[in-house]
Amino acid sequence: MKRNITNKLVEWQNKVNRKPLLIRGARQTGKTYSIMEFGKTHFKRNVHVVNFEKNPEIHSIFEQNLDSLRILTELELIFNKHIEPGLDLLFFDEIQECPKAIMALRYFYEQIPNLHVIAAGSLLEFSLQNISFPVERLQMLHMQPMTFEEFLIANDKELLAEKIRQPNIQLSASVLELLNNELYTYFIIGGMPECVKIFIETGSLLDPINIQTDLIATFRQDFSKYAGHSDKRCLNSVLSSVAKKIGEQIKYSQLAENYSNPTIKKAFDLLETARLFTKIRSATPGGIPLGASATDKKFKTVFLDIGLLSNLNRFYSDKKISKQKLIAAFRGTMAEQFVGQELRASVYENLYYWSRDARGSSAETDYLIEKEGEIIPIEVKSGRSGRLKSLHLLLNKFTNIKTAFVLTEDKYGEIPEQKIKFLPLFYACWVGSKLEIKAP
Repeated sequence: MKRNITNKLVEWQNKVNRKPLLIRGARQTGKTYSIMEFGKTHFKRNVHVVNFEKNPEIHSIFEQNLDSLRILTELELIFNKHIEPGLDLLFFDEIQECPKAIMALRYFYEQIPNLHVIAAGSLLEFSLQNISFPVERLQMLHMQPMTFEEFLIANDKELLAEKIRQPNIQLSASVLELLNNELYTYFIIGGMPECVKIFIETGSLLDPINIQTDLIATFRQDFSKYAGHSDKRCLNSVLSSVAKKIGEQIKYSQLAENYSNPTIKKAFDLLETARLFTKIRSATPGGIPLGASATDKKFKTVFLDIGLLSNLNRFYSDKKISKQKLIAAFRGTMAEQFVGQELRASVYENLYYWSRDARGSSAETDYLIEKEGEIIPIEVKSGRSGRLKSLHLLLNKFTNIKTAFVLTEDKYGEIPEQKIKFLPLFYACWVGSKLEIKAP
């Protein structure tokens, strides 16, 4: 399945001052598959794979010292093949199992700069917390679940995918309905590659749901690997509660019963480190960078994947999938999850939102992003007729903001005097891109 990260891998491959590449991301998002497909397609000779989980005996090579020339020579002896800088790809998979190998990456950059080295692994964030190494010696990319565009392409609907790359054209009612129906399906299946694959193979909506259940069980099995002194029951409770509170401000006391706030916070932080969800902090859009005004006292979350979120919320627990349920989800918090997930997958590692800092006020704008020196608010609504009181309040208060976007299930529209543009929901990924969005 074609993934957008391949373009970034090609850019990395062709850089003059290329550094070893470390690909981070949650379990089962397609890291290994994408790297292997890239290696087979774009390298003239060989892809040499070192899997530290399957081959623990290789760890000893890195224990002696971190001399890259010696390490490369010994790997060649194991492979019984020469590893040719500039022609071959050296891929360290499940690198979190060998922390010394993570530390060795910087020396590949210093000693063998022509060698293409990529590393990836599951639960890598926990290993990185305990390792000191200069980040300027590495390049990092983050792997997300498949976007809606990637989902369309995987389902052989490239022409529809082209439509969502062109937000400056007016779509007919029939095309709009067609894309929204595909979006309904994506809400069920989500972007975990294994779920998309089984849907393509069988055409069944229930098969991906069963795989989601298995994936969630796998994530829970991982608790023992990183929980430490955290209570597994607390981790389970926090995971389930966060899934029910997408779009809401998080209060630790509401995530688990019979646990102290520090215990709940530790469980929350562990699950965030595992990248099962992302914290979206409240920020003030008075100036950039937004992170300078962001606070950890007010935050909400975006879940890893909309399909997993549907499953955790037992959205289809009766195994009946009706359009009425889909439309209700489309107009609710699932729409906000979709937008956040798409923005995360485009270019924004750090998303924010605005929450009015006034006693008793509930005014909020769903997302804030920075784009080419400008702050752009993004509101998710169920239709053109939806109330935009909070967004108007924000625009009146912060006159530095030039344009705000409202993502709906309706067609393109704009109110220039109010600095608001309306776009269909499926354009979410492109609101944050470098593409200029003009009236059709």
